Amino acid sequence: MLAALCLGTISALGQDKIEVGEYASLSGGNASFGQSSHNGIALAFDEINAAGGVLGKQIDLITEDDRSVAGEPSTIVRKLISQDHVIAILGEIASSKSLEAAPICQENKIPMISPGSTNEKVTQVGDYISRVCFIDPFQGKVMAKFAISKGWKNVAILTDVKQDYCVGLANAFRDSFTASGGAVVKNSTYSTGDKDFRAQLTDIKPTHPDAIFVPGYYGEVALIARQARQFGIKAPLLGGDGWVGESLLKVAGHALDGSYFSNHYSQDDPSPVIQSFVKTYQAKFGQVPDAMAALGYDAAKMLADAITRAGTTGEPQLRDAIAGTKNFKGVTGDITLDADRNAIKAAVILTIANGGFQFVQRVAP
Repeated sequence: MLAALCLGTISALGQDKIEVGEYASLSGGNASFGQSSHNGIALAFDEINAAGGVLGKQIDLITEDDRSVAGEPSTIVRKLISQDHVIAILGEIASSKSLEAAPICQENKIPMISPGSTNEKVTQVGDYISRVCFIDPFQGKVMAKFAISKGWKNVAILTDVKQDYCVGLANAFRDSFTASGGAVVKNSTYSTGDKDFRAQLTDIKPTHPDAIFVPGYYGEVALIARQARQFGIKAPLLGGDGWVGESLLKVAGHALDGSYFSNHYSQDDPSPVIQSFVKTYQAKFGQVPDAMAALGYDAAKMLADAITRAGTTGEPQLRDAIAGTKNFKGVTGDITLDADRNAIKAAVILTIANGGFQFVQRVAP
């Protein structure tokens, strides 16, 4: 997959360019996130440049790999601002990394648009920080409501305590689920990079949960699913968009069959906008785009739309244009940013069956 990436600077025609920065996990534990979102961003800017660019200028994308390592996003963002003189920054998918970089963008008055960081704290950093995804409270409520609708009254929660995303989603799910009459029969935790979950599963198994909510990232989720089945735990797993990753089903095998997670879009949606995107992306990268690719694409297109509406890349006009986004027609839905610059749009619930993801339902905000 790395061979398909267009790393570094996307060449632009002529010297009159608009420099846009991107930081992403192109390697390391969250590489699937970063590679997909980068591909989506690169595709969007390729299309925009081929159509004449923005304000008569070509967009030049400067991409840096944060290697999925804490500490790298802040270093990269400082470099993009001080050395590359970017007018805006796209990134990250992981909420912890966005929370690390956002204060630097805010301090320097450089707009940052996160494709997929759903922790609600991200945009609370300041008025230069926006996102094209929904936030954890909405995603948590969606999955809690779905669990109740399935008649599941007793649920265990297994959370990655090292990730802001995972903790936020777990809290939102728990609050909504218990408020609707459900019971959390066990709260267990793990840390990013763990491989052995036998101790947690040993504690969970005697509670006989109807389902287990695992709001983690794909690497650990796949291992948790395999070990749960080896322990004889048959309850379906529930999760969020952090499950989306190329290796999820390769590692989990059939262990996640019958499980459910919330996501930003479904590649099976018959919408002409979605199907056109899927076709174009597949032709360029040789694979079907996941939700992170779609979010990256929408983040890039929304930034270009805001530049066009602002009529300038200067501040604070660009910041205000981004914040004023209304009914932007994205691949992941019609995007309107609220007062906190969070995207108000629908979520979808997918199930896992026959070696792939299948659309279950769409849930409006």
